[in-house]
Order: sequence, then structure tokens, then C-alpha cells
Amino acid sequence: MAFDHALVLGPIPGTEDPLKQIGRFAEADVDAILLNIGLIRQFAHSGLSIAIPPLIARIDWTTVWAVMRDGGKGELRSSLIARPEEALRHGADAVLTYLVVGTGDADFEAKEIARNAEVARECERVGIPLIVECLARGKQVQNPGEAKWLNLHTRLAVELGADAVKTDYSGDAESMRSVVQGCPVPILVLGGSRQSSDEDALAVVRGAVSAGAAGVLFGRNVFQSDNMRAFLQQARAILDVPASHPVPA
Repeated sequence: MAFDHALVLGPIPGTEDPLKQIGRFAEADVDAILLNIGLIRQFAHSGLSIAIPPLIARIDWTTVWAVMRDGGKGELRSSLIARPEEALRHGADAVLTYLVVGTGDADFEAKEIARNAEVARECERVGIPLIVECLARGKQVQNPGEAKWLNLHTRLAVELGADAVKTDYSGDAESMRSVVQGCPVPILVLGGSRQSSDEDALAVVRGAVSAGAAGVLFGRNVFQSDNMRAFLQQARAILDVPASHPVPA
């Protein structure tokens, strides 16, 4: 369950009353929740009498989404907002960072590589897993889900030291399977913008499972659903199908 959006997108629909929403995710028995450090702190001291699922800490920030919204105008910047040791101290079970390629900005991408390498080495020192959200976005990218981009940046993430990656869905199970097979660490498929319907979002879950992905890390397709609990139950039913069994179309 991804719920880190407000740091880069602001308080979009579904992120209001965040502690209540996080409580709902926990009650729905999600496997983990992706949060920014501030909400991890707030949630930890909220006094909610529910079991806290594993927490993934987003420890960086980027202008990539703002630049994309403005048609490519503006400077591409990313920066760390917390260190892995700080995330571990606040109760996180893993940390997550962005790695963006295809921007056409060599200086920005060099800093992306250096930042992720630095984080990976620190994660090794303190003993916390690193998930890299690797993406193709920008001037050079027509289709972020194209296999050539997915194969490129997932491998970059692995070479830098990622223990798992979060990335785009290619659009179909067959092409996604080639990406999964070529990546030596688990792949979690992101949900991205809200799909036109819950069924369209569930189709991505089915495709991800059929492709052999380790799972999905959805946000808006969950908390902007008209019936979040029902959606999570349906997604869980798909994800829990044994790998040896075909996933119903």
C-alpha cells in the first residue's frame, strides 16, 4: 500500500485525514505501507489499537512530477529527506528511493545514480532493505512501460544494490514477464494514476501476477476507489493465487 503521495503531489483526494486512512489500510491487513517519515512518526504515536503492518519509508523527494505537469518546464532536482539509519530508528522495515532515467538531463541522472549508490551502501551498513522505485520519465521517453526502459532501469537499480524494485507495468503480461525474468531481485508493480475503474486496476494486478512479479505497490487505485475494502479483497484474492496456477483473465 503506497501512501507517500502528498510530499510531491500535495493533499490529493483520498489523502485527507491521513491517520484514519492509514488505520483503514492496517485493518485491511495489507502486507506493508509506504509512508514518508513524518507520517511514520505520527502513526507510531497515534495510539491506534491495531496491529501495525511493516512500514516502508520513502526517504527522498523529487521535482520530476512537477516538471512533468508543467510540460517539461522547470529544473529536475531530487534530494534525500532522511537517512536509512533514521528510518530504521523510527520503526521502518525498509526504505524506498526514486531512480529516474530518460530525462535528457545528464547531470540530474548522474546525481540520481550517486544518491542511490550512497543510500544502498548505508542500507548495507545499518541492515535495512532498499527498494528502488525506478522509472523512465522525460524528454527521451515516449512510453514509460516499454520493455527497453524497464529492462534498463531495473538492472541499474540492481547493480546499485537494490533488494527489490518498484516500477511501471509494461501493459501486458507477456512483455512484463521478460522484464521480471531479466531482473534478479523481486519486482513490485506500481499502480500510478487512478485507472478508469477498479476492474482496470485489477487487470494490472492480474497481469503482474501472471508475469511473475512479486506483488504490487498501489496507492491511488486503492484510496481513490469507491469501495476500498472490496478492492483490496479482490486484489488479495488475485495475489494469493499460487504461482503454479493460472490467473483467471
